[in-house]
Amino acid sequence: MLRNVVGLTARTALRSSAVLGAKRVTATATRSYATQSSTKSRINPIFVGGLAAVAAGSLALGNASIAHASAATDYKTIREKIAKIIEDEPSHGPLFVRLAWHASGTFDKSSKTGGSNGATMRFKPESDDPANNGLGIARNLLEPIKKQFPEISYADLWTLAGVVAIEEMRGPTIKWRPGRKDKVNSDYVPPNGRLPDADKGAPPKTAAHVREVFYRMGFNDKEIVALLGAHALGRCHPDRSGYSGPWTRSEITFSNEYFRELIENKWTEKKWNGPKQFEDPSGQLMMLPADMVLIQDPEFKKYVEIYAKDENLFFKDFAKAFQKLEELGVDFPSSGWFSWLWGK
Repeated sequence: MLRNVVGLTARTALRSSAVLGAKRVTATATRSYATQSSTKSRINPIFVGGLAAVAAGSLALGNASIAHASAATDYKTIREKIAKIIEDEPSHGPLFVRLAWHASGTFDKSSKTGGSNGATMRFKPESDDPANNGLGIARNLLEPIKKQFPEISYADLWTLAGVVAIEEMRGPTIKWRPGRKDKVNSDYVPPNGRLPDADKGAPPKTAAHVREVFYRMGFNDKEIVALLGAHALGRCHPDRSGYSGPWTRSEITFSNEYFRELIENKWTEKKWNGPKQFEDPSGQLMMLPADMVLIQDPEFKKYVEIYAKDENLFFKDFAKAFQKLEELGVDFPSSGWFSWLWGK
């Protein structure tokens, strides 16, 4: 998600969690124009964008039970406990997506550093990176689960929370598998500044910045646009980022609404004392400069138009891209029954 951007709002209902291993039916989100109430937790972007925002699903194992993957770890119960946190406070769903995104989005394919493996956000300076402002809340919410199940790594727990959250918010099922390991100190913390900014001063520079961040991880333009669709979730709040407002009117429902708003709505620069952002005619919705480049840049725009028309395709492409994001830099088993069980 984009750096320093998101606070979150709560909806009144979320889909109840499914039994692990069962295939969820993806609900098509409709355009909702109900006013959203502000949540008590206000966080930065999730790529939520963050993209700095951000979708996930259940542990996709076909008919195989996740318990078979590791006899020592009860992933089914862990998943259910994560879902319960979200059911009790829906605004925690986007927060978990943002945690998973920011923990994973520091990967550098050239140096093979950063990424979800290691859970290095537990250490400074990453934990104090302004881009991660508020994510201590998410980590603390998951700490009781870690204490009850110490055998799961923080890196696996955080990424699992992201996929469970997206499914609970009516998003697609995303394949997930364990195997990430935690670093024991700050020696492996990547440098701050690897997450996307909301604005670089001019559309060409902002578009170049977005590409630089995602190309560094190994994504292409289509994957960039798909991942930025997570901006359907959450909102920006002035006391965190300086920016203000939600991207969509259904802030904790994962859908293609973000792309529809970009294409179908009229966006003009907001006249206010804050940083440059754009608003719709109602003044209730906003877009960041890094969002606007998706319709200003021809290569980005063609995917925005496709996803605005085809939510199923967006869900499919997002699920693949988000799985890739969470697995960057992780050395999973490449052969044998364990790898086969997890769909590789």
